[in-house]
Amino acid sequence: MATMLSWILVVLGQVLVAIGIACDLIAAILMHRLRSFYLRIHALTVGSIGGAVVPLIGAALIAAGSDFLGTYRWYVAGGAVVTAAITFIMAGAGTHAIARAVLRTRAVEEEPSSGA
Repeated sequence: MATMLSWILVVLGQVLVAIGIACDLIAAILMHRLRSFYLRIHALTVGSIGGAVVPLIGAALIAAGSDFLGTYRWYVAGGAVVTAAITFIMAGAGTHAIARAVLRTRAVEEEPSSGA
């Protein structure tokens, strides 16, 4: 039963890492496609949350399911979860601070939305 649970954890972790790769790829494409600063900042958030936090949770699951690591797997999994939590909190706060600073200093001209 333990090996089946380990296998499920590893496969679920690999799926989350693959989702993170897709989020990073989407964020990179959106950074090139979107013209406005305020639209690009949304792409940055997709990359930082979906491309960093989700794969870290996946890495924690992979570590938890890797029996060959022994007791060290819990240190790796714990470190990944703590890093994901800090990244989740700080990415949103950093994005908001950058957007607010740009808005207050009027460093970027606001473009009217094209409706599309």
